[in-house]
Amino acid sequence: MPDSATLALPPLRGRVQAEAPLAPFTWFRVGGPAQYLVRPADVDDLLLLLRDRPAHLPLTVIGAASNLLVRNGGLRGIVLKLARGFSDIVVEADGIVAGAAALDMTVAEHAAAAGLGGLEFLSGIPGAIGGAVAMNAGAYGAEVKDVLDWAEVATPAGLLRLSAAELGFAYRRSALPEGGVVVRARFRAVPGDVATIAARMQAIRTAREESQPVRARTGGSTFKNPEGHKAWALIDAAGCRGLRQGGAQVSEKHCNFLLNLGAATAADLEGLGETVRARVAAQSGVTLEWEIKRIGEPAA
Repeated sequence: MPDSATLALPPLRGRVQAEAPLAPFTWFRVGGPAQYLVRPADVDDLLLLLRDRPAHLPLTVIGAASNLLVRNGGLRGIVLKLARGFSDIVVEADGIVAGAAALDMTVAEHAAAAGLGGLEFLSGIPGAIGGAVAMNAGAYGAEVKDVLDWAEVATPAGLLRLSAAELGFAYRRSALPEGGVVVRARFRAVPGDVATIAARMQAIRTAREESQPVRARTGGSTFKNPEGHKAWALIDAAGCRGLRQGGAQVSEKHCNFLLNLGAATAADLEGLGETVRARVAAQSGVTLEWEIKRIGEPAA
């Protein structure tokens, strides 16, 4: 039976929750609620939502929320999270087709098991395929733009299949159509030796665990690398390694990671990030740009 959460929305088959907590979905484990959290059943359900959603309700898309900071006041409107109906992975002779909700690591593992090389770098990127395409995610010398054949994007006008060129990739961003949501993508791969591919993935996993706080409540790389610089080195040079604010801390293991020590608020984490930016600018003259996406309203 429809409840108050569904009355403002088109008749969806997926799950709709009003005033849904978002903190459990984010890697930082902080943030306020969504006015409506919507998990469409499939692509048709998503297209219906995009076409008929009320104009007064803004739409925010979250994926695995690995590189996301939700502010304490939460989000007005619709928060869209693609789930089970968008996580299929299909192995082809020279590539992988993956749904937007499939985890980057899982896609890399499927490719490796099939003896397909060139996608190992995905194993070093936290998050899901939709976000990886939208942000042109990269690590260990490769980016999504290097291997993407096409992405299917749901828009209010229908479903589009766009090539890498049409997506206008640049450093950590793409030019998705207005209101577009990535639902599926195809990645090129090269047949190779299973053992060699597995060894590359293990090397990436080892390097990541040795250099990054992978078991902490964190949000991945906090700031983009400025042209000609490494963000972590600028942060270290500005004396910010281990810096704390409330329950938040700059990682001592990797300075470009912020940590929730257990009781941090979103305001602690964002405030610490702004302190780091100010100190880096004062020390080096370089202005760091946030790589973590910060969304929502501050706490009232």
